Amino acid sequence: MSSSPRPSPAQSPVVPEAASWPRRMVALAVDWFACLLVVGLFTPVYGADAGSASGFVVLGVFVLESALLTATIGGSFGQVATRLRVVRVSGESRPVDLLPAVLRQVLVALVIPPLVFKPDGRGLHDLAAGTICVTLQTARGE
Repeated sequence: MSSSPRPSPAQSPVVPEAASWPRRMVALAVDWFACLLVVGLFTPVYGADAGSASGFVVLGVFVLESALLTATIGGSFGQVATRLRVVRVSGESRPVDLLPAVLRQVLVALVIPPLVFKPDGRGLHDLAAGTICVTLQTARGE
């Protein structure tokens, strides 16, 4: 029975410390309320008689907003407001590419992937995209 060799500590990438869960939940709430406000202001679909369609519109705006901002400035509106950033686990300093950012946010929208996480704080959404949500200080290397 053969086992594959384990990478030495020198070969393993150093994963930065993830931001705290409460801080990430605050960022998520800020994002969600911002998306509710945008949908409420700019679409006639949102309202008391709209039914479940308005919830899907808000969810779509959330996924698009957070993916586009993550790919361009390193975090969604709520993450930027709460001084969090989504960074590559590989250590590259540039923002996450658009496709991994969209994948990450679609998985966040499915709810379960962020709730299944490793001890280092990365959920399935981060594992799939090769990312981690960190504080601004950690992202800057301070």
